[in-house]
Amino acid sequence: MTERRERLVSAENLSDRPEAADEAGLREAFLTHGGELFGFARRSLNSTPNAEDVVQETFSRAWRSRARFDPTLGSLRTWLFTIERRVIIDYSVRNAKNATVPMDQAREPAAEDHVERAMLGWEMESALQRLDRDHRLILTELYFNGRSGREVAEMFGLPEGTVRSRAFYALRMLRLLLEEGGWDQ
Repeated sequence: MTERRERLVSAENLSDRPEAADEAGLREAFLTHGGELFGFARRSLNSTPNAEDVVQETFSRAWRSRARFDPTLGSLRTWLFTIERRVIIDYSVRNAKNATVPMDQAREPAAEDHVERAMLGWEMESALQRLDRDHRLILTELYFNGRSGREVAEMFGLPEGTVRSRAFYALRMLRLLLEEGGWDQ
């Protein structure tokens, strides 16, 4: 017990000096902070094997850059967590770049989605232009501008029932016009 306490005290003393980055200091740093670093990595990555790799890489980077450690800027623990955070980010980016999706689960290319959406918009605009003015205004206010039937009625000085009736007939006519143009949804 006394030996362990001496070892921890010497690790604390070593971790406060820049020259602490020798093998014994690294071993002590691992014994002192390795568990916390592992827990943080495991929570961040949701994977025990990946967390082990991250902790190993963290200590490798710490060893390679040991000359840059400055205890006046922060503690050894803070420095190690800063390195580990960067390792986790690098690891996540690398995994995201290398991630593959099976062909049967792949989505359609985004460019096709935009073309389809644009075509639908043009068809809708063309069909709306073919509606009479009163019906087009009612649909525009209700569906594109998001107003309620009561608001549209007040806006045009119409009874609310007339707004609902015009909306019904306008939607029916719009559907016929879209079907006539080959729309099948």
